[in-house]
Amino acid sequence: MQKIITINLALPFHVGNVNCYLIETDAGYFLIDTGAANKRLELQNELESAGCKPGNLKLIIITHGDFDHTGNAAYLRKTFASKIIMHVDDRGMAERADMFWNRSKDNAFFRKLAPILIGFGKADRFTPDLLIEDEYDLSGFGFQAIIISIAGHSKGSIGILTASGDLFCGDLLENTEKPALNAIMDNPLEANVSVEKLRNLAINTVYPGHGKPFPMEQIIIRSYRL
Repeated sequence: MQKIITINLALPFHVGNVNCYLIETDAGYFLIDTGAANKRLELQNELESAGCKPGNLKLIIITHGDFDHTGNAAYLRKTFASKIIMHVDDRGMAERADMFWNRSKDNAFFRKLAPILIGFGKADRFTPDLLIEDEYDLSGFGFQAIIISIAGHSKGSIGILTASGDLFCGDLLENTEKPALNAIMDNPLEANVSVEKLRNLAINTVYPGHGKPFPMEQIIIRSYRL
């Protein structure tokens, strides 16, 4: 049994929304991304309303290190007695509260402004419990899915592909207006490689970090070109 619950949280200053995905399985619950700290209480209420309580949240999976995806990870780990997994190439974002830790395109002004806007304070920093490099099988936790590397938005961006063909893609792809590459891309060449990788996988539905789920063939039709 596997049930997907989408938790859509508003970002500070009305700059948009971000999706967190709670996966209910026979083994327990798995949370993909955690939103920004400004909606912590709302997220916790959504989790508990779905039956996810301290002790049965098996794993927090972070698709990449941006503040709007990691903002509640440290708090939830402590509150729900869970573990956090993410890609090793984005770990410095979480440990240093620095979205540009490993990005090639830097912006000194936004580097200082982002933590203020998103609310990622020292208490929200964390070191992941599990670090992956390329592909990781989650079946040992009771979640029939694999983690795959899909760099582009950030060097350590990952996707979670379930056995039933659901892909949780973080911010590689979005669907705020139509299915497309995320508007913010650190490395377009790596993003292109990641899209080609997705072409060869058995994917039915894509669950993006921003926007509504969509059939995989829609992004294949509109495949990214430099």
